[in-house]
Amino acid sequence: MIDWNVTYAAIWRPRKQYLRPVLRIDPVHLDQLLGIETQKEALLANTERFLLGKPANHALLWGARGTGKSSLIKALFNSYRENGLRLIEVDKQDLVCLPEIVDDIRELEQRFIIYCDDLSFEAADNQYKSLKSVLEGSIELPPENVLIYATSNRRHLLPEFMRDNLDTRLVEGEVHYSDTVEEKTSLSDRFGMSLAFYSQSTQIYLDIIDSLFVDIPVNREILHQKALDFAYQRAAKNGRTAKQFYNGWAEQNINVTMR
Repeated sequence: MIDWNVTYAAIWRPRKQYLRPVLRIDPVHLDQLLGIETQKEALLANTERFLLGKPANHALLWGARGTGKSSLIKALFNSYRENGLRLIEVDKQDLVCLPEIVDDIRELEQRFIIYCDDLSFEAADNQYKSLKSVLEGSIELPPENVLIYATSNRRHLLPEFMRDNLDTRLVEGEVHYSDTVEEKTSLSDRFGMSLAFYSQSTQIYLDIIDSLFVDIPVNREILHQKALDFAYQRAAKNGRTAKQFYNGWAEQNINVTMR
């Protein structure tokens, strides 16, 4: 049994059916995340309301890959864990265990964020039904000390097909979606907060590069060109690519040629 007074985060391990305490927590901080100020402010405000016992929403962070969705949740947790915030990571395939996980924490004094990364479902996948019951409750009200923060590349979490719209109709100027569309959008609708993350500009990418190399004496013009070349090879200019470029620099010690 976890002592949540001294344990701040845990990961659900389905094979052994237990929560494993996290001893080495990712140290990312909010001031390291650039280009997502609007999303950062919205999620901070929601979390602060949650910690104060005020109404707050489950949050879905969706959009382009590598833009800081997961990092924002981890950084927010690092900022508030001394204020009673706790984090439990649950993989998508383990959502069937979510009701049991929540049962064990719903009466505790701490406030819990259930974190599910890269959340999406295939057409024949019905695991999302366990998530639905926790989001809005069944015959029992959902716990007041639990929120779900999920990330996804999809806005509606379930795949959408053109054929799903065949039964959609217009009645007196009002769109009535087909049952299939309603079913697929109903899950994402249960997240009261939906934050979109878009592909980042070249300038934001270079700002992130500069923040990573802030204490390293390098020629900025050469650094930027090498960072852009790396991004073009990866076909992505975002925070994840910037960190990968930095990690590669650490291995190759390329700053010798950048002075």
